[in-house]
Amino acid sequence: MKSSTFVLKNALVAALGGLLFGFDTAVISGTTDTLQKLFDLSNTALGFTVASALIGTIIGSILVGWPTDKIGRRNMLMWIGMFYFVSAVGSALAWNWIFFLIFRFVGGLAVGGASVVSPMYIAEISPAKTRGRLVALAQFNIVLGILLAFLSNYIISTMKLGAWEWRWMFGVEAFPAAAFFLLLFFNPYSPRWLMARGRNQEARKVLLRLAKDPAEADAELAAIQESLDLDHHRMNEPFYARKYLKPILLAFLIAFFNQASGINALIYYAPRIFKMAGAAAGSAMLQAVIIGLTNLIFTMLALAAIDHFGRKKLMLAGSVGYIISLSTASWAFFTFGTEFTAAGGAIVLGALILFIASHAFGQGAVIWVFISEIFPNRVRARGQALGSFTHWAFAAISSQTFPMIAGRFGGGGIFAVYAFMMVLQLIWVIFVMPETKRISLEEMQKKLGIE
Repeated sequence: MKSSTFVLKNALVAALGGLLFGFDTAVISGTTDTLQKLFDLSNTALGFTVASALIGTIIGSILVGWPTDKIGRRNMLMWIGMFYFVSAVGSALAWNWIFFLIFRFVGGLAVGGASVVSPMYIAEISPAKTRGRLVALAQFNIVLGILLAFLSNYIISTMKLGAWEWRWMFGVEAFPAAAFFLLLFFNPYSPRWLMARGRNQEARKVLLRLAKDPAEADAELAAIQESLDLDHHRMNEPFYARKYLKPILLAFLIAFFNQASGINALIYYAPRIFKMAGAAAGSAMLQAVIIGLTNLIFTMLALAAIDHFGRKKLMLAGSVGYIISLSTASWAFFTFGTEFTAAGGAIVLGALILFIASHAFGQGAVIWVFISEIFPNRVRARGQALGSFTHWAFAAISSQTFPMIAGRFGGGGIFAVYAFMMVLQLIWVIFVMPETKRISLEEMQKKLGIE
């Protein structure tokens, strides 16, 4: 098997963690009204129900770094696959609200873990010139998972399954979760992880399959050894140290701005937002599918562009699109209030299509690639965990508060806040964010001034 084919095959399998990430994240959007009625939930309790998975995601993203360094990236992905399976089956069969929250929490642990480990594993097996596209496969699969969740919810909603409808929406995730677990048996260990554990000969065998020729493999081996510098930098050295301040701040801010756009509020509450804009229940489900399809299309465009134009230019384009779309949505909700006309509903749909396109082409494609590139090998797992924790902590805040704020103030105010935050993101991208295009992981370490 050619090295490029071998790399692509293994990256695609690891990226299935992203597909399950996206599916698990979005599937609840089709069940919020049913869950609220079934369990007699207030808007606050509904927000907590949606955020329960995100609490697990936060904890998963924090805790996954140490076991990932201990047992390896591939083995950790297998555990994540098992957690997805248990969550899907458990959520579908949950007999009361408490057990539903527990199984959604388990799914959140898997999502948090996948958001850290899938892009990390792909980055560590990929050559520098194609790393952006390959790591972005994880993001592509996230949005594919979101689209499949919206589409699955829509199809199931047309099947008239009655009281079992919401259970099927959650249960179908068990099938791709089982496939993910089984396919990982055929993936190799990360050569960078093997080197960090002192298993140099095993690392070289893997690199010989990943590289074009033995000379390239040996050069890569030497670069990894130099960057790890195991005699002076132990894998358990302090992470929150001054020398890592620059990548820590970069990871925190890109993850913060990602959620400050309101992206997860849209994903979790898409049908609810469209109902606020005057859409009927069936139409709202279908409009959510349109959002998911737009997300997929523009993620594909970003995959083609990210290694050509670079991470920074995609972020610039996305930031401008965010500002225009969110400002338009805010204006529409302030103008029409609770009396939306067909034209007003169409404006909201158009604005949110532009919003999701801007996210997919900018932040959505860049965030996990960027975070996976800016930390040295020896602390990459903890750096990725920090970025993921920040992302999911603010996602939980956004998802918990959206029903309460929207219920009290409508959509105008909340979309205006999101638009203002994206003005701040644009300033950060222009003046602070470095470009990481076509720079090896070891060279990036030197560019950021890390010894």
